[in-house]
Formats: sequence, C-alpha cells, structure tokens
Amino acid sequence: MKASSISMVIFFTTLSSLSILVNSQTDSCSSNLNLNRQLPFDIASLHCATVWNAHNYILRFVQTSQNLWSFVLSAPDASSYVGIGFSSSGLMVGSSAIVGWVSSTDGSAMIKQYYLGGQTPTQVVPDSGNLNITYSMITSQSSRLYLAFQLSIDQPSSRLIYSLGPAGRFPSAPGYQLMEHQISDDHELIMSTAMNYVTGATSNNNPQSGLRKSHGILNMLGWGIMMIIGAIVARYCKQWDPIWFYLHTAIQSLGFLLGLAGVICGFVLEDRLNADVSTHKGLGIFILVLGSLQVMVFFARPDKASKV
Repeated sequence: MKASSISMVIFFTTLSSLSILVNSQTDSCSSNLNLNRQLPFDIASLHCATVWNAHNYILRFVQTSQNLWSFVLSAPDASSYVGIGFSSSGLMVGSSAIVGWVSSTDGSAMIKQYYLGGQTPTQVVPDSGNLNITYSMITSQSSRLYLAFQLSIDQPSSRLIYSLGPAGRFPSAPGYQLMEHQISDDHELIMSTAMNYVTGATSNNNPQSGLRKSHGILNMLGWGIMMIIGAIVARYCKQWDPIWFYLHTAIQSLGFLLGLAGVICGFVLEDRLNADVSTHKGLGIFILVLGSLQVMVFFARPDKASKV
C-alpha cells in the first residue's frame, strides 16, 4: 500500500512536471497573453495569428491609434535571436527587420533594427531601416521570447518575414553583425506570410515555393518518369516497328528537356536562397551528365537498329 502510494505520487508529479514543461514551451492564440512586464498598449484587444508553425511563432497586433500599430511576437526561447521583417515584395532583400534576443549567459536583452540589403551577414546593416519604432521591448518568460514593439505608420506592410538565429550565437558589440539565420524544418531560410490586418488572417507567402515545386516536379517527370518510360519502350516494344523508335525518341527528348528545365530551376533556387546544397547539387549535375550522354549517343547513332 505504501509503495503504491509512492508510485502514485511519482506518477502525478511527473505528469505535472511534463504539463508545466509543455505549457512553458508553447503559446497559442487561444491562450491569454500574460507578460511580467507592463506594455504601453492594451494587450486584451490584440489580434492573433500563428505565422510559423514549424517554430511556433505567434504574432499579436492591433492598431492602437490612427498612425500607431502595436505588435507582440512570441517564439520559443532557443538561445538565439528572433526577427520579424516588413517587406514590400515578400522577399528578404530590401526589407527592414526588428531583431531581438536575450543572452543565455548574462540575461542581457537587446533589440535592433536591421536593413536587409543582401543575403550575406555583411549586407545586413544594423541600426538602419525604414521602420519608425516608437517603443520596443523583449523579455524571456516561461521558456519563450516575447518581442513587443510599436510602429508609427499609417499602414504596415502586409508582407512579413520571420527568422530564427543560430543557437548560442548572438550579435555583439561593436558591430552587432547578424549571424545567418537557421534553415527551417521545411528547408526554407525564412518564413514569409501575407497578413490581413483587418481580419487577422494570414497566408503563406513564400516567394520561392513555386520555384521549388517546379524544380521537384520537372526533375521527377523528366529523369524519374519520362526517361525510364523511353528506355522501356526501346527494350520491349520493338515488335511495333517503326512506331516504337519514334515514340522512344519523342519520350526521351521530352524527358531530357523537362529534366534540364528542372536543373536550371535548381540553380536559380540555390542562387536566390544562398543555401548550402552541395550534395544535392552534385547528384543533380551527375544525373544531367548521364542524360546529356544519352542525347549525344542518340545524335551519333540515330538509326532505329542501334543497340544503344
């Protein structure tokens, strides 16, 4: 009986600890915002939206007055900086961002505005940008970062971008250079959304998502389907002469063109994202070389009796 009671105590204590841990690391629009610091605006009237599911980014906002907008960005405290940018195009380059962090070593907090002039750290300029920030604050509470700020503006840009810095690496004096942000779970460097400030609704606005889908679909159709079908036609359909030869030629040519277009999309995507995909890139180039050899053989021996 005594052992059973002890087991029950351990069970409920563990369950309670897990519950506290989970609650401390998550936030949602259904929960109330209870900060341990007073803000100069009414948090009860804030609109709320989940803007980055992969990293549980929650954005709350409200138009406080005619030319004043208030924001609170909530994100897990991963010992890194968090950032929110306002972009006219949905792209990182050319936007102005508010970046904040709380040091995991000494607990010091810092917020800076950056102008994102390019994709390299040297092109990200601190204490520069087009945002008129009238108030800013960042705090770490219950294993989450809360970045609050106010903008003096008639209407903020509806295209917002979000980033997460590398763990344990914070900008430091004197230059406060921003380290390159992390790659998210879906392999995007940043998350971009379109915000409806009237309804509070958001939609993913990733400017490279279409190009990435085209890259994958074209390569799958070209190298993974059409080229294989063309080889099958040449191997098993020779009894339907001469149709098999022209069909084989057409399918192989179409497959090569689709695959080539997919590879070109990949190069463009790599340049825009500035991502390290050396292994993936090497494999793609190898497949392209094999496909090119196949086409060269076709032009060298175009006769239908060829064994190649």
